[in-house]
Amino acid sequence: MSTLPQYETIACEMVDTHVLKVTLNRPALGNSINTQMGHDLLDLWNRLTAEPEDVRCIVLTGAGEKIFCAGGDLKERNGMTKLQWTRQHELFERMFWTLVDLPLPVIAAVNGHAYAGGLEMSLCCDFIYSSNAARFALTEVTLGIMPGAGGTQNLPRAVGDRRAKEIIMTGKAFNAEQALQWGLVNAVYEPQDLLARAIETAQTIAGNAPLSVRQVKKSVRYGGQMELRTAYRFEVEAYNHLVDTEDRMEGVAAFNEKRKANFKGR
Repeated sequence: MSTLPQYETIACEMVDTHVLKVTLNRPALGNSINTQMGHDLLDLWNRLTAEPEDVRCIVLTGAGEKIFCAGGDLKERNGMTKLQWTRQHELFERMFWTLVDLPLPVIAAVNGHAYAGGLEMSLCCDFIYSSNAARFALTEVTLGIMPGAGGTQNLPRAVGDRRAKEIIMTGKAFNAEQALQWGLVNAVYEPQDLLARAIETAQTIAGNAPLSVRQVKKSVRYGGQMELRTAYRFEVEAYNHLVDTEDRMEGVAAFNEKRKANFKGR
């Protein structure tokens, strides 16, 4: 993607024709989220929402081998007034919710520990692949606060209310195998294999009809918040938007001609 700027705290790289790798790039500070990272990620998610160009799938990971994201930068936050803290958090809120609203699918490749806001960020992605060396925690209650970037909402939807309350109220860490067992992550890999497997899945998704993938994401997200019969109707409306597309015609033609479909996102 040619139009992305050089960001201070994140690195962007097209690793395939339609796959963008986004790396949280503050390894010396645990890839923690400071104010600049909030601005950088918000700008990136807004750009990809408005003009994705060739990007059809995103892999989000962290620099280094030990930490995906340690959460908010507590060194920067040390001594903040209530007004400063609130203004920073409002920035973070916009950044997180723009990620959630992103029409493109996002795979979190959790290469190391994901704590507090780091775990919340991965939960805002569509699904998670994890290194077997990763650990997870929502530690906010040990700091006198609570999750404020979707943790109390996204975690119960992933692991159930009772497990989520235990995780959030104790602040205790758990490992990747537990995360897999509880339904938080989709798969666990050796550290050296994680990114390749995430990119491989992203390539598979990017090879499918991009309008179809977007409608699936929208239908799952919004339909899950509706009464079931209404959700069925919402799904059909999403489906009907695809019937008259060039990609639908190409997909059927490719099937009948026994060849790989060439989807254009139209």
